[in-house]
Amino acid sequence: MKSDDNTVYFVGAGPGDPDLITVKGRRLLDEADLVIYTGSLVPQAVLHGIHARKVDSSSMTLDEVITAISQAWRNGKKVVRLHTGDPSIYGAIREQLARLYSLGIPCRVIPGVSSVMATAAALSAEFTLPDVSQTVIITRMAGRTPVPEKEALRSLASHQASMVVLLSVAMIEKVVEELLAGGYPAQTPAAVVEKASWPEQRIIRGTLDDIADRTLRAGVSRTAIIAVGRAIGEAPDFSLSRLYDSSFSHGYRQAEEDA
Repeated sequence: MKSDDNTVYFVGAGPGDPDLITVKGRRLLDEADLVIYTGSLVPQAVLHGIHARKVDSSSMTLDEVITAISQAWRNGKKVVRLHTGDPSIYGAIREQLARLYSLGIPCRVIPGVSSVMATAAALSAEFTLPDVSQTVIITRMAGRTPVPEKEALRSLASHQASMVVLLSVAMIEKVVEELLAGGYPAQTPAAVVEKASWPEQRIIRGTLDDIADRTLRAGVSRTAIIAVGRAIGEAPDFSLSRLYDSSFSHGYRQAEEDA
C-alpha cells in the first residue's frame, strides 16, 4: 500500500547487497520523489529501478542537505534520506533530525542491516558464544573525530570481549597497538572484512600479531571493518548453549531428567 503521509524517512540501506535492504525500506524507495544518499558508500545497485530524483550527498554540507529535504517536503514531495547499514551506528542522523524537527518537519527512522552484522555473516561467526564472550563492543579509533577518553580502544580492550572496530582500517597498525596494550593476547583471532556483502567483498584473517601486516599487504585502506576476539576464530572453543540442551527446562520445554 502506498504511503500517503508526508513524513521524511531516514532509511537504512543495508551493508551493500541490494537484497539486504528491508522490505519496508525498499517500498519507501519505490514511493519516493527524492532520495538523498551518500554516493561513496551506497552501491548503485541499491538504487536500481527507483524513479525518484537521486541526489548524491557526498560533497554536500549539512545546511545543503537540510535545504534540499525541506524544500522538497514543503512542495509535498516524498523524501527518503538513505544511509548505509543501519542509521543508528555512525550515521550522523541526529544532527539532521534535530534540524528538521526544529523546522516542524516530521521524520521517522527505518532500521537497516548493519555492516557489523554483515561482517559476522561473512566470517560465519557468532559474536556471542557461551564461556567465550557475551558482549559485543562496537567502536572506532580516535582520529579526526575524537572519542571520549574513557572509551579509548586501550580501555575497552581490557574486557577482551568481541570487538568490532569501524572507520579505522587506515590506522590498523595503531588499532592493533592499542588493543595489545589494553590486554588482548597477541594470538587473539582477528579479521578484516572489506566491503562486507558487496560483490567485491574480501576477507583477511589472522591474529592480532599479524593482521596489520596482512591487511597492509592486501592494500585494504578503507570501507572495511576490523573484528577481534576469540569468538571469531575459525574453530573457537566454546560451551554449548542451554537453549537446546536436553537437560535444561524452560517455558516451552521440560528437561528430559524431569520428564
